[in-house]
Amino acid sequence: MPKQLHAYGIIMRPLITEKAQTMAASQNKYAFEVDKRANKLQIKEAVEVAFSVSVKEVNTAVMKGKRRRYGRGLTKQPDWKKAVVTLAPGEKIELFEGV
Repeated sequence: MPKQLHAYGIIMRPLITEKAQTMAASQNKYAFEVDKRANKLQIKEAVEVAFSVSVKEVNTAVMKGKRRRYGRGLTKQPDWKKAVVTLAPGEKIELFEGV
């Protein structure tokens, strides 16, 4: 039986990019880096608990790690999971405001 993920352990960090800021302002969508083992229902519950908002939809994608130079050799950064969370109309997350 897989180990149960804690709600505050699922969300790793918010993604503060130009595209994420535009989506937050115009479409009420917020992007997060999340634990690779978390499913959409767990992500929805974690965002609702952490930010006291109601989530309408969750989209996820596994992002492939980039290749980086390390001295003479190449190394690969680890893969990570991105979640784009759509909030109910009228809801917003204050963490993203004014960044």
